[in-house]
Formats: sequence, structure tokens, C-alpha cells
Amino acid sequence: MPLLTPVTEKFVLHWGEMGTRWGINRTVAQVHALLYVSPRPLHAEEITEALSVSRSNISTSLRELQAWGIVKVVHVLGDRRDHFESMKDVWEMFQIILDERKRREIDPTLDILRQCVAQAESAGATEAHTRKRLEDMLDFVETITNWYGQLRRLPSAAMVKFLKAGGSAKKLLAIAR
Repeated sequence: MPLLTPVTEKFVLHWGEMGTRWGINRTVAQVHALLYVSPRPLHAEEITEALSVSRSNISTSLRELQAWGIVKVVHVLGDRRDHFESMKDVWEMFQIILDERKRREIDPTLDILRQCVAQAESAGATEAHTRKRLEDMLDFVETITNWYGQLRRLPSAAMVKFLKAGGSAKKLLAIAR
């Protein structure tokens, strides 16, 4: 059975396209998609052949996915090559991705916002308008970050239940108004 069935190819191509929109290298996203839907671990040569991408690009992509913690090396009995598999639990995988994006993107933004607010405060009246706008942004990002932290501490099953309760939660919030 070929690795890229029509359905797999469609998903892999789309995931690669979405990856570029999310700031992820297309090949990294395609390798991840292929490993996610693969019924078995794949070695680098299989991935190279399936995606028609250079071996070095596949190696770099696999290292990136391993650094994110969503792809791991596994060994297959009788084969000396490294094989790779993606996490299969989509909820756990996206929690890891969100954690990593928070670490890479949100945390540095919070640091800069805090520095800018402090500098604007020390500048006095000349930066009053900018300080207020930055304080509003800082408050928003801190609130969302704190909310995410609380949500992240929930057991996975509870988080899934909470997120799937969207309509019920909306009704509950409407009652509170």
C-alpha cells in the first residue's frame, strides 16, 4: 500500500499549506501530517520518497518536530534505521504545541510589554498615551495567559469536556449577566 493514498496526499498538502500560515515550514508540517496519519512508524527514506523532498530537508524537519516534542524516534525489530512516529492523541499534541508557542511567542511579548510599560512610566507625561495603550495590551495578554495556565492545569479529560461544552458555557455566562 502506498504511503500517499489520495486522502493522505490531500491531508498532507493541506497541513503543509496551513503550516505556512501558522509560521511553520511547509515541509515540517507535511512530515508531521504524514507521520500523524501513518499506521506505522516510518524511516527517513520512506518520508523522503513519499514527499519527494530532499533527505536533508527531511532530517531537518524531523529534528524540528522532535524539538517540539510531537514526534519521537522508535526502533523496529530487525531494522537498524531510526523510525519516527507522531503523537496520536490530538488533544495532548495540541497542548504541547500551544505550550511551545506560548514559550516562543507569548512569553517574550509579555517581557517586552512589561519593559515598555516601565519605560513609559519613567518617561512621564510625554508617554502617557502610549503607556495607557501598552498597559491595556499587557493586561489583555496577562489575562489570556493566566486563563490558559488555569486551563492547562486541568486533566486532559476535563479540558476536553470544558472545551466541548461551548454552548452550555455560553448559556451559563448569559445567566451571570
